[in-house]
Amino acid sequence: MDFSLNTLPSQEIIPGFQGKLVHGAEMSLVFWDVTPGSEVPQHHHKNEQIMHVIEGRFEFTLDGTTKEYGPGDIVLIPAHTPHSGKALTACKLMDIFSPVREEYR
Repeated sequence: MDFSLNTLPSQEIIPGFQGKLVHGAEMSLVFWDVTPGSEVPQHHHKNEQIMHVIEGRFEFTLDGTTKEYGPGDIVLIPAHTPHSGKALTACKLMDIFSPVREEYR
């Protein structure tokens, strides 16, 4: 099975976060276009997550520690660890979740 970001439909999962989603048997991949100032509130989930900042500046808090990330930065988010974030500029992010992020299907 193959996909193209040019034809994948976009879904607004969180206000200001437009995601293009691909689900495999064991993982989910999401390409986000994020509006400046948009925030994902603190939360946690059973999924291990890897976040990659492709474009823009993104403020991210992981387990109480806040840092600013830019293009090329990658953050590993262990399962069940509280985290939140805010787009300081327009951003393009990529998230990988394992296991599949069922609530995003």
